[in-house]
Amino acid sequence: MSQVPFRSGLVAIVGRPNVGKSTLVNALVGRKVSIVAPKPQTTRHRILGLVNREHAQLVLVDTPGLHESSRRVMNQYMNRVALSSSQDADLILFVIEAGKFTEEDGWVWERIRGLKQPLFVVINKIDRVKPRSALLPFVEELTQRVTASGIVPVSALRAENLERLSDLIAGRLPVSPPLFPTDAVTDRDEPFHAAEVIREKLTLGLREELPYGVNVQIEQFGEQDGKIRIDAVIWVERQGQKAIVIGKGGERLKEIGRLARIELADLWQRPVHLGLWVKVKENWADSESALRQFGYQML
Repeated sequence: MSQVPFRSGLVAIVGRPNVGKSTLVNALVGRKVSIVAPKPQTTRHRILGLVNREHAQLVLVDTPGLHESSRRVMNQYMNRVALSSSQDADLILFVIEAGKFTEEDGWVWERIRGLKQPLFVVINKIDRVKPRSALLPFVEELTQRVTASGIVPVSALRAENLERLSDLIAGRLPVSPPLFPTDAVTDRDEPFHAAEVIREKLTLGLREELPYGVNVQIEQFGEQDGKIRIDAVIWVERQGQKAIVIGKGGERLKEIGRLARIELADLWQRPVHLGLWVKVKENWADSESALRQFGYQML
C-alpha cells in the first residue's frame, strides 16, 4: 500500500475587517489563538494557528483586515502585514461575508488577484442567511466576479462545513514535513496572548472610537507562589483617554482586569495575578518608533 504523503504549508487568511477571519482561525484550530471583537481592525498582528491532522499540518496565518483608509502609520502597518503574509503563503483564503460583496471586498480582491498561489473564497456567516437557498444567487454572482480554485460556504461561529474546508486546504498544500511541532497550536507565547486578551476586553468595554488608540504592553510575566503574575501597561494616545479607560473610581479598569484574569486563568488552568496601569504616549499609532517599541515588526 502506498504511503500517503504528508503536506504542510502556510495558509493566509485575508479579507476586509469584520468578516470573521479570526473566528474562522479559532474554529479550525479548535482553540482561541486570536482575539475576537465585533469592531474593525481588532487583529493587528500576523498570528499563526496550527491545525494538526494525520497527514497534514495547516499553518493558518491570521492577518489584519485589509482596508482602503490607511492614513495612520498603524493602518499602513496592518495593510503591509496582510499583503506580505499573502505573498509568502502557499495558499490563500479570501474571506467574505455571506450575501455581501462590498466595495472594500473588491478593493481587497484587486490586491490579491494577481498572486500565483491557489486561492479559495470562503463565504462566512452563512448561518445568517435565511432561507439558505438565498445564498445560491450570491454564489453564482461571485463566480462571475472572482477567479478561484473553489468557493466554500461556512459558518465559523457554528462550525459549519469546516471539515470540508480543512480537507480542501490540506489537499492543495505542498508535500512537506510539519513546519512546527505537532503538539503546538500557535507560534505566539504566553505574554503575547496575555496582552491580546487584555486588549480584547478593552475593545469590548470601551466606546467606539477609543480602542484604535489603545495598546497593551507586558512589563513583567512570571510565576510566583503558584500564580502567574502579570504586570501590564495600557497605553493611550491622549490624557483624556486615560480617564475613560480607568472609569469612575477605577471601576472600568477593574472590570477589564477581572474579565482578562478569568479568561487567562481558565486557559492556563492556574491562578493569575494581573496588575494594570494606564499611561499616555501621545499619538503612538502614528509613530514608527513607538510601534517598534511596542513589538510591532515594521515591514
